[in-house]
Amino acid sequence: MPHSSSPATHRRTLVLGGARSGKSAFAEELAARDGGAVRYVATAIPDPDDHDFTARITEHRDRRPVEWSTIESADLATVLIESPQPPNEPALTLVDDIGTWLTARLDAREAWQAPRGTIGTDTDALVAAVGAYCGPLVIVTSEVGMGVVPATRSGRLFRDEIGLLNQRLARVCDEAILVVAGLPQRLK
Repeated sequence: MPHSSSPATHRRTLVLGGARSGKSAFAEELAARDGGAVRYVATAIPDPDDHDFTARITEHRDRRPVEWSTIESADLATVLIESPQPPNEPALTLVDDIGTWLTARLDAREAWQAPRGTIGTDTDALVAAVGAYCGPLVIVTSEVGMGVVPATRSGRLFRDEIGLLNQRLARVCDEAILVVAGLPQRLK
């Protein structure tokens, strides 16, 4: 699907996809299209003992243009609410990704064995921050509900929490795009 609209036309764009679907690369291409300033918000919390995850983070860093500014934070709502934007030329903000943010919130609240909805205050704050965000915004998130039911409680919890959060984010975003096998499909 050709994507002719720019992120400035659609202030908030949600980019969904499965693992290795090409969602992050597509979001980065989308962010770079206007040629303006880009602020990249990385939500992953590196674990020095997890070499595979560290390699993935490095891959993402190496792919980004050097002129993009980067914020590494798992406190996404605060970054979106408090981070100043230049009034006459706001930078496009690219958030990658909601799945790592959600994992960090579940870890921080020790909620992996807690009832569903335990991180509701965090997800409420994020949805409110996205809904109120004034500049162009591209958000990357995982679509995990198309496969088998996870065998573990924590897997089912993550699937349920991100599925509900994705629905809420899609409602407050102006545009939603699903990336499958590197091919973007407009949903909204």
